[in-house]
Amino acid sequence: MPSTTGGILDSLTAPESTSTDLRKHERFASRFLPDKRDLIVYLPPGYDAAAERRYPVLYLHDGQNLFDAATAFVPGQDWQVNATAGALIKSGDIEPLIVVGIYNTGEHRIHEYTPTRDRRQRAGGDAALYGQMLTDEVKPFIDRQYRTLPGAADTGLGGSSLGGLVTLYLGLLYPQTFGRLAVLSPSVWWDGRVILRIVRMTQPKPPLRIWLDIGTDEGKKSVLDARALRNELVRAGWVIGDDLHYFEMPDAGHNEAAWASRVGPFLKYLFPPRTP
Repeated sequence: MPSTTGGILDSLTAPESTSTDLRKHERFASRFLPDKRDLIVYLPPGYDAAAERRYPVLYLHDGQNLFDAATAFVPGQDWQVNATAGALIKSGDIEPLIVVGIYNTGEHRIHEYTPTRDRRQRAGGDAALYGQMLTDEVKPFIDRQYRTLPGAADTGLGGSSLGGLVTLYLGLLYPQTFGRLAVLSPSVWWDGRVILRIVRMTQPKPPLRIWLDIGTDEGKKSVLDARALRNELVRAGWVIGDDLHYFEMPDAGHNEAAWASRVGPFLKYLFPPRTP
């Protein structure tokens, strides 16, 4: 089957079709980061038939965990994003959208998903380079390959754990690119809770719509960290019930099954049906 290599956009070949609603672009290359990675793209119902229609896009980290139980970090536990999004689109609970999964690169994930180097972890600090890859290479590629609505108001970013951390960091860094954020179980603890300082230093407040959550079984410290992040966002000007939704899910742990159960709720919040 044909593979797709990124970086030089004009040299890209056709994507591999993995199912009726998924397209896979293999070994996407970047000039900012050394590792190649796969991209997997979910297309909404009716995409091929509606030749003139354009769609908002949600970019999600840890792409191997999103659509396929066979590639998920925990075998048999994926987020089932395509099934959930498809059902909500058909019921009219969310607007039709494209979802792009960006595969992580294994051992380098901790570096790419963290904004600073944590001396205690002896790792991290490549999130800005990862963000350049997303904004300068991945997003332009997706905008060329698919019928997207390219503006920030129609572009989301999301992830869990370190993926939640890098989502908020890149949203604050690139509000002109990403306007809707799904921040699930974020690793607020990283580098002495550096993300709280980053929120505090971000001025003026960018126009971001943020979903923030945590599971109550993720540990007392994680819950307190999530509440601290919520409070810092409120101090910075976000309003709960308006452009910030905070949710503590009862009995939910730090795992793929718990995050899969929140896909529907965060899609409904970030991508509600579009007003005619």
